[in-house]
Amino acid sequence: MSNKLFVLGLDCAEPSLVYEKFKSDLPNISMLFPSNAKSFMKSTIPPITIPAWLSMASGKDPGEIGFYGFTHRKLGTYPGIDPKSEWKADASKVDIETIFTYASRMGKRVIKVGFPPSYPPKPIRGESIGCFLTPDSKSEYTYPSSLKGEVEKVVGDYIFDVKGFRSEDRENTLKLLYNMAEKHFEVVKYLIRNKKWDLFWFVEIGIDRLHHVFWKYMDKDHHLYEPGNKFENAMRDYYIFIDHKVGELMELLKEQQTSIMIVSDHGAKRMKGAFALNQWLVEKGYIVLDEPPKSDKPVTLDKLKVNWKKTTAWGAGGYYGRIFINLEGREQYGVVKKDQYDNILDQLKYDLNTIKDDHGNPLKNFIFAPREIYKQVRGDYPDLMAIFDDLYWRSAGTVGHKSIYLKENDTGPDDAVHAQYGILGITDYEKRLTLPNIVDIKDIYPLEKTLLGL
Repeated sequence: MSNKLFVLGLDCAEPSLVYEKFKSDLPNISMLFPSNAKSFMKSTIPPITIPAWLSMASGKDPGEIGFYGFTHRKLGTYPGIDPKSEWKADASKVDIETIFTYASRMGKRVIKVGFPPSYPPKPIRGESIGCFLTPDSKSEYTYPSSLKGEVEKVVGDYIFDVKGFRSEDRENTLKLLYNMAEKHFEVVKYLIRNKKWDLFWFVEIGIDRLHHVFWKYMDKDHHLYEPGNKFENAMRDYYIFIDHKVGELMELLKEQQTSIMIVSDHGAKRMKGAFALNQWLVEKGYIVLDEPPKSDKPVTLDKLKVNWKKTTAWGAGGYYGRIFINLEGREQYGVVKKDQYDNILDQLKYDLNTIKDDHGNPLKNFIFAPREIYKQVRGDYPDLMAIFDDLYWRSAGTVGHKSIYLKENDTGPDDAVHAQYGILGITDYEKRLTLPNIVDIKDIYPLEKTLLGL
């Protein structure tokens, strides 16, 4: 019996594109979706790269993992006052068991390439190459360290991400996306051929970057779409390129009696705009400024004179909004007493849930405290998490806009937001599994164990 499993992760691959719009152009990817094993993967809340991949590899939710996104505010700190008020999630802070550590412990050989987070590298029973969080190719990004030399013999300088992909230079970004993926797939093919493994997990980040930079050029419903633009087919062409690369992997795997799982950590859809969360908090009196922004350009809170002794709550931007309560006994200048905490949360929830869009239409908002939806709450969690209009609206953290409704992202070009459902398919070599129509991301962990015979 074969118990080998290859997991192909296409970060942000969108079901409506893979299953419908681009399907006829993706013969290799489509082959990985047998009729009885094609599903929608229901992602984490929030559906973002970190913690979604970790949830898939551990069966745990973001609260159990202690990661709520890429960046976290250290509890008790203020932006602009505390120089280390934020920290970023990386592999060194992962303290839960994953399929990689479990399989290693059970005697399986593991290879992972680009799995977020996998920098800095940690020991496993096998080989590991860093993810997009890796600073650059000068870093020690492999385990074992000797693997780095092998990688460089295959592709030269390895590329982990398209730095500054939120750029107006779309042509250069597109060129870098192809170059990056070419190197990734070449290294993966080398490892398939030359290393022993039972579990191989490869995550390609390129599709995520593609969506954020080129979605408005494809989607006729996007508010910034321009008919006949030069990048109208950029997304389809890149998907076709990735499909060709997937075909090359399948040729190698065909000889190895391997089960194949193809999955994305979330989907994508057009961005309607960004909601200026902190500006709204200023207008509502939750944030008190000693003086308004001096610049004509919007600025972040750390550049403003915030009166923390009079501020009740403030926020941070991203694909969802994080809101922090200025709690007495936790923050240096905390003004909200502990017996007022729940009332403040309820008031904020009510105020945020009654927001309408820029045309006066109700928004489908989901405002919640982490403890309300996660099994447990670990790490530096926000007091409230705010998803605006079913993720169609981003959260903007800057202040000084003419309106709280922004047509574009406030931290650089971004055409797409994340969607709750990704793709999931299994080509099961031993034909042990069929999939329901919707699979929760946490349930992929036991599926992996089954396919590995664990």
